[in-house]
Amino acid sequence: MQQSNAMLDTQPVLTARKAQVAPAPRRQLAPAAPCAMVIFGAGGDLTKRLVVPALYNLAHAKMLPENFTLIGVNRGQGTVESWRDHLYEALKGFVGNASSEFNLDHIDEAAWKRLAEKMSYIQGDINDPDTYVTLGKYLDDAAQKHQTAGNVIFYLAVADRFFGPVVDKLGQSKLVEIPEQGGKPEFWRRVVIEKPFGHDLASARELNACILRTLHEDQIFRIDHFVGKDTVQNIMALRFANGIFEPIWNRDWIDHVQITAAETVGVEERGKFYEATGALRDMVPNHLFALLSLVAMEPPTTFNAASIHAQKAEVFTAMPAARLEWAIRGQYGPGTVLGRPVKGYRQEPNVPADSNVETYVAMRLEIDNWRWAGVPFYLRTGKHLSRRMTEIAISFKRAPYAPFRDTLVDRLSPNWLTLEIAPGECISLQFEARRPGPAMDLAAVRMDFHYDDWFPKEPSVGYETLLHDVMIGDQTRFTRADMVEHACASCSRCSTPGRRTRRTFPITRQAARARQRPTHCWRAMMVEPGGRRHETMNGQHDNRSCRRSTWTRAGDREEVAD
Repeated sequence: MQQSNAMLDTQPVLTARKAQVAPAPRRQLAPAAPCAMVIFGAGGDLTKRLVVPALYNLAHAKMLPENFTLIGVNRGQGTVESWRDHLYEALKGFVGNASSEFNLDHIDEAAWKRLAEKMSYIQGDINDPDTYVTLGKYLDDAAQKHQTAGNVIFYLAVADRFFGPVVDKLGQSKLVEIPEQGGKPEFWRRVVIEKPFGHDLASARELNACILRTLHEDQIFRIDHFVGKDTVQNIMALRFANGIFEPIWNRDWIDHVQITAAETVGVEERGKFYEATGALRDMVPNHLFALLSLVAMEPPTTFNAASIHAQKAEVFTAMPAARLEWAIRGQYGPGTVLGRPVKGYRQEPNVPADSNVETYVAMRLEIDNWRWAGVPFYLRTGKHLSRRMTEIAISFKRAPYAPFRDTLVDRLSPNWLTLEIAPGECISLQFEARRPGPAMDLAAVRMDFHYDDWFPKEPSVGYETLLHDVMIGDQTRFTRADMVEHACASCSRCSTPGRRTRRTFPITRQAARARQRPTHCWRAMMVEPGGRRHETMNGQHDNRSCRRSTWTRAGDREEVAD
């Protein structure tokens, strides 16, 4: 199989010049209303790793309300002092740690003090009604002491099996009821729900029905921290604020779209969680579909929640369910990642020795509307891959070759527009240019826009903007009930094959290759020799082969080059 030269990571990239034009000064965000924030699961990993660091960043940027309080609810023994100390130690772990969620130079002690002074702690079981009675008293006290005006955010940083029960208990204790005075609500109560929002279509519908018995849709904030990243939000700016892109953003000009979310980490201590979800359910209907919807949506009439939700919902409605033969699943085995020996998935804690749960998935989707009919969207995600990378790569149709028949040019490469979400935070455009010299010869060159060249780098975990949105009641960056169900429906046929049959990874490579007819090439990921091996339902491949793996239009499984 001929290796594609399409946007390979090994191509030389010129160092970008620093911006010559100073960006306009930042506009101030709308002030957030006074409120209390309650975190269920206050002692968990999500709280210390993402939610509280985001609150700290808001405090550092002076974007937290002056009248604010943070109440942690957790089953474990503890006090507000021990909880506060635990969170501070976790925050110190970010200082100078380039591999962490965000890298701090130092801790702003004044900002931390402002946040820490507003903390309270409740030891209680979220299944015990008495916990909610105690919480109600704390909220009444907070309204008086911190002048929160009765406004409350309930953040469900707990396992997804508790989402419904916690909302039920909030309803039974009347903590989410909103009394009216003179036809206007006296205060607001909002609930933030993490992923996964259901594991399949049936469970997503069941969870939606459960929480909508207690809450109104405008009280529910289904959060996805991918959407809070500045590089993700820039997708709409790139498309709708620049006249050069939207005219070619359709099936007439675009050949296919690739969306990748690759991680170098494994499942680590989350084996029990991963056994119930797998890579597909963990990543595709939420993170990857969030990126897909921003790429594929029609222009909104305004940038408000109703308009943007309507356009995203239209995308999901137009997506037929992916066929089982359009997906491959893989599971990592023992190997080496970034020079370190690592265990296979089946050797991870809380993972059965014969587990058939995928840690890698790649699939093809289609959108059957006038803009995208016939344009494949390829999605892939996995653990313990050789490089951490989240990107959207848009491949444009090749130019006609006829003018170059009598030249040194043997083929034309496609143009690529690449939006790197993490870790690089850049936008690249690849196009063909003539090499210097007397003969007509072409080379693929690239223009890069790097955020760091134009805007100052700010510590962020992706939750800051989203938490501020909850405080001001803006649901634009959150997911509506019908959008969740449409996303689950699109993956429904591919979500359970490994649970119906205990098929051993891998089958033979020859059998897998017999079904191949290559037409599309994945953009290459930077890999190391002797890289990590992933065993797939369609044959085994190692990271050295990822550079030339292909998709097919008929059958659409991944083929591995020798």
